[in-house]
Amino acid sequence: MLVLNDFKNVSDRKTLLTVLKSKLPEELYSDVMSSVYYEEDLLKLQAELVDFQKWVTKEGRRVCVIFEGRDAAGKGGAIRRFTEHLNPRSMRVVALTKPTAVEKGQWYFRRYIKVLPDPGEIVFFDRSWYNRAVVEPVMGFCNDEEYDKFMVQVPEFEHMLYEDGVDIVKFWFSISKEEQQRRFNARLENPLKQWKFSPVDRVGQQKWDDYTFYKDQMFSKTHTSFCPWMIIKTNNKKEARLESIRYVLSKFDYKGKGDSGATLFPDPNIVQRYHRMIKHSEF
Repeated sequence: MLVLNDFKNVSDRKTLLTVLKSKLPEELYSDVMSSVYYEEDLLKLQAELVDFQKWVTKEGRRVCVIFEGRDAAGKGGAIRRFTEHLNPRSMRVVALTKPTAVEKGQWYFRRYIKVLPDPGEIVFFDRSWYNRAVVEPVMGFCNDEEYDKFMVQVPEFEHMLYEDGVDIVKFWFSISKEEQQRRFNARLENPLKQWKFSPVDRVGQQKWDDYTFYKDQMFSKTHTSFCPWMIIKTNNKKEARLESIRYVLSKFDYKGKGDSGATLFPDPNIVQRYHRMIKHSEF
């Protein structure tokens, strides 16, 4: 057990780690070191993101990063790590609420077109137009005709963006049913996170198989060579955050790339490109 006297002669990081290793049980020490390495890797990757943003701004690039996935999969937490140290003048997070009466009468994509990145800007979508691919049909928020029209139009819509020079990254954050339930319970127990839990979340567990069906349909019909789906395993939140950042950085050749010393190649065990011939089960 650690006591105050153990820290009297600690003057640097190396000595501190030596003390911890000698005093802590092996499993607890491994947990501590995992957190230490996570923070170190995250800091380096965030420094890379700062360089990446400078390049995006200077080159006038338009970068759109889409985060989709089941509720509690860790989308919001990952976005916060992406944006924590970025310049807010050339970065936005978009998390649209349900459409207004006027928006319901407009072309479905119009409300999203208005918030796409301007030249020199990165936009992070905390859910996107893909609400209509999974959440809306499962919850009955759209009819069959609206759903079918969307599934036909979305590849064409994304191809127009691609041809116009918009860089789109599409993430699906994949979580197991058991882990989702555990996170729901944790939200309900935490007064600072109870606002995250909604009736839709509760239905998400009850309609797990329906979500799976529409998710698979979405992958099959909207995965393209110019705008592929990248699946991120998120039962381990910290791994998901680091590897999703690595993937985005790996896709661009920006000035100063790699100067932080961070590893910029994503782990293929965590980050996987959707493939029609492979069954992508959520754990």
